[in-house]
Amino acid sequence: MTILQQIAYRYYQQFKQQYILVKAPGRFNLIGEHVDYNLGLVLPAAIDKHIYLALGKSNDTNLVEIFSPYFNQTARFTCDNDSLEGLPSWIKYLKATIIELKARGYALEAVNGAIDGDIPLGAGLSSSAALCCGFIYGISYLNQLKIPRNEIAVIAQATEHRVGLNCGLMDQYAVLYGKAGHVIGLDCRSLNFRYIPLNLQEYSIVVANSKIKHELAAGSGYNERRAACERVVETINRNHAEVNSLRDVDFHTLRSYKDKVDAIDYKRANYVLEENQRVIQTMKALEDGRIASVGQYLYQSHYGMKLDYEITVPEIDLLVDLTKPFKEVIGSRMVGGGFGGCTINLIETAAKAQVLEHIAQEYENQFHVAPEFYDIQPDEGVHLVHAPA
Repeated sequence: MTILQQIAYRYYQQFKQQYILVKAPGRFNLIGEHVDYNLGLVLPAAIDKHIYLALGKSNDTNLVEIFSPYFNQTARFTCDNDSLEGLPSWIKYLKATIIELKARGYALEAVNGAIDGDIPLGAGLSSSAALCCGFIYGISYLNQLKIPRNEIAVIAQATEHRVGLNCGLMDQYAVLYGKAGHVIGLDCRSLNFRYIPLNLQEYSIVVANSKIKHELAAGSGYNERRAACERVVETINRNHAEVNSLRDVDFHTLRSYKDKVDAIDYKRANYVLEENQRVIQTMKALEDGRIASVGQYLYQSHYGMKLDYEITVPEIDLLVDLTKPFKEVIGSRMVGGGFGGCTINLIETAAKAQVLEHIAQEYENQFHVAPEFYDIQPDEGVHLVHAPA
């Protein structure tokens, strides 16, 4: 049986009631890391790995009960308080979603559910955004709320904030608006976007999982990077009222403030401006069919994250460095919020097996753990795959 069939069967065995099935993809970001909360440009896509949710209305109007082979736990919580204390991380996301929906005035009935998936956890492929967006989408359908996708994105973002990760909207938009065969050119200031075909010619996208799991909401590194950017904006804003984010800052203006802000904060802000420029260059290269240039921008992005934003780890850096001797690899970089997770790699399809075998061997020799590799393709956004007639 497929994962979808298994979760549907287990849901019915557990609850003996009708259900809906929701498919929520993870995401990768081709380029534009840590740019979204600075209101810049990004190039994400939904991927063909998913979280699957079977959901139905509960007979107990106050109790949410959801079992999950994916997380190997069962969630049980009531809807009559806003406390997230003591809950495992994935259950915090579910309860925070309920809290956010109620705070916005939505009338909800409690739900039963089952959750499974094949997005590698802690790999930087946005399993949390998939979980939140899929859960909101399913609750909206069950309760006939008709919440539009752009509002689902904002609610899912607020859920992440409530759990402790002060993220932007890139992940949610990728998960909700994904289109097969395309990346999304998203302007995080206006939230306008356009689809750009991802024609990689003779190359494939391969994700390499370092097996170093990260849980961004549990650490301070991500939020500290955002705070550094905000401090720079605050300083510039004192003399330039039109500057409300790093998106409003050009290189000349930033350099004029180099001696007026903390040196590390300056380095973080300069990375963001450079990364935003790389996104623009990558979009143009994709449209022109210059895939080799796309690969070079990926390498530049990685070394910016390593040296200036300082969010990589030795395992991730090694995965990127191991690709450099191979002419069959034209680009590699860390993907996701950092501090572990995965790299994305543009590898000549015909040489993929040979390249990955070498990388796996060298990585295991140094870190005594075998990396995992996944071929990924841009896929459709959150959608319903089953509902009772």
